[in-house]
Amino acid sequence: MSEPEPSIELSTRGVGPWPGGPDAWPQGEQYDPVLLASGDSRNVIDGYRYWRLEAIVADLDRHRHPFHVAIENWQHDLNIGSIVRSANAFLADSVHIVGRRRWNKRGAMVTDRYQHIVHHDTIEDLAGWAVQRGIPVVAIDNVPGSVPIETFAMPRECVLLFGQEGPGLTDAALAAASAVVEITQFGSTRSINASAAAAIAMHAWVVQHGVRV
Repeated sequence: MSEPEPSIELSTRGVGPWPGGPDAWPQGEQYDPVLLASGDSRNVIDGYRYWRLEAIVADLDRHRHPFHVAIENWQHDLNIGSIVRSANAFLADSVHIVGRRRWNKRGAMVTDRYQHIVHHDTIEDLAGWAVQRGIPVVAIDNVPGSVPIETFAMPRECVLLFGQEGPGLTDAALAAASAVVEITQFGSTRSINASAAAAIAMHAWVVQHGVRV
């Protein structure tokens, strides 16, 4: 019998058991006694070492940025996991997946456990959700008429909408957006990887609005 594939989360560098034994453990409901006793191998920042998953999510919720990330998922795009990971890194409010509910989570490196994921069957459903909350949708695609991201004033509350590798955003997605923004390129290729584009766009939002807390 072959050995089971190791957990992505457990394969990252972590810390061992809290030194000194139970009498020396830090106090607080955020701490997980199992992790304190056995060590914490998760890929989390030092400030969250030995914390319960629920406590980490609750703390992130107190500081999340007011931008959302949305991805069309008509062709089971393999980039979605990486986009979720970047959304966690830049502390997006939520990630919205439009279309197929199933997606390859391996690229997320377990960050989907800490990130709110919302599903919409269609672009129209996502657009309706955004209209109800008064949040503009900003499409990221290099189509005619798009605005260079370097010159675009990102709304503080917004949905950054991304298409799939290759086809980009659908006509319905572009029609639902209040603005279409492109990432300026200087080489020979027409497009860049979808997950790379998403990370660039999220960082552009952070440059304009993000505050380290």
